[in-house]
Amino acid sequence: MDKELIREIISSAIPNSKCVFEGDSCNLKLMVISGSFNGISLIKQHKMVLSPLKEHFESGTLHALSIETKTS
Repeated sequence: MDKELIREIISSAIPNSKCVFEGDSCNLKLMVISGSFNGISLIKQHKMVLSPLKEHFESGTLHALSIETKTS
């Protein structure tokens, strides 16, 4: 799946977020930085990132993604 499409999906779901990618499609790591994560548990932060991508995981267009979240 294209990194720009992932960035657009995350940016729509988490306004004012910054996406930083490492690696390629087989070994893709995404760090999402947002002030929206302040005061939210790590599990809920990860759900905020993964939930908008759910249909892409289910369809197989996105099959592996390592995520990290940070507050800004």
